[in-house]
Amino acid sequence: MKTILIIDDEKDMAGLLQDTLEGRGYNVLTAYDGTTGIALARKQPDLIILDIMMPGMDGFEVCRQIRDVVLCPILFLSAKQYEQDRIKSLAIGGDDYIGKPFSLLELLAKIEAHLRREERAMLLNAHSARRLLHFKSATIDLQSRQLLIGTKAIPLTKKEFDIAEFLALHPGQVFSKDQMYEKIWGYDADGDASTVAEHVKNIRAKLAEADPDAAYISTVWGIGYKWEKS
Repeated sequence: MKTILIIDDEKDMAGLLQDTLEGRGYNVLTAYDGTTGIALARKQPDLIILDIMMPGMDGFEVCRQIRDVVLCPILFLSAKQYEQDRIKSLAIGGDDYIGKPFSLLELLAKIEAHLRREERAMLLNAHSARRLLHFKSATIDLQSRQLLIGTKAIPLTKKEFDIAEFLALHPGQVFSKDQMYEKIWGYDADGDASTVAEHVKNIRAKLAEADPDAAYISTVWGIGYKWEKS
C-alpha cells in the first residue's frame, strides 16, 4: 500500500484529501504544520502533498529541510499563482505545482502519474544492474551507454539511446508514445509525445543500416512500440 503525506494547515482541505485518497486505497499521513510534517516525512512516504502558505514554517522551508533525506515526489499546493513561486517550488526540489482552487480529479491523476513514474524508475534501476543486454546481433552496454551490432557501435544521440535502453530493458512490453515521452523527457517537459516517433524512426534507420535483416523495435498499431525479445 502506498503512503501519502499531506502537509496543509487547512484542516478541511486536508481532511477531504485524506478521505479521498484513503478511498482510493492509499495510506495517508496528515500534518497541519511544517514541524510535524518534517517529523512525519522521516517515515519515508511514497509521495508528499505540501501546501506553501502555512503559518510559521512555510512549504518552501519544509521542502528544503526534507529534500536531502526524502526522495519521493513532492507536489506543491498553493493559492499563489505567481510564476516565480512555481519556479521556486521546482528549483528547491518540488516535482509539481498545483494552484488552488484545483480539480480533485486532476490532482488524483497527477498523484497516480508520479507514483507510476517512481515505480518505473525503481524497475529500471533494478534492471540496470545488468551491464550487458543481448538481442540477435545487438548488444546494449548499459555502463558505457553504447549499442553495438556485432562489434560496430551505432551512433545514437542521448535521447535515442535512452529510448533504446528503456525499451530493451522491458522486451516484449508495449509502451505508448505518451508513456515513453513521460519517462525519457520527464513529466514537466515542454514538448509533446510526437517527438518519440521521430526518434524511433531514427533509431530504426541506424539499426537497419547495420543489420538490415533484423527488426528490433516493432510498432503495435494504435498503441505504441515494443522491443522484440528475439
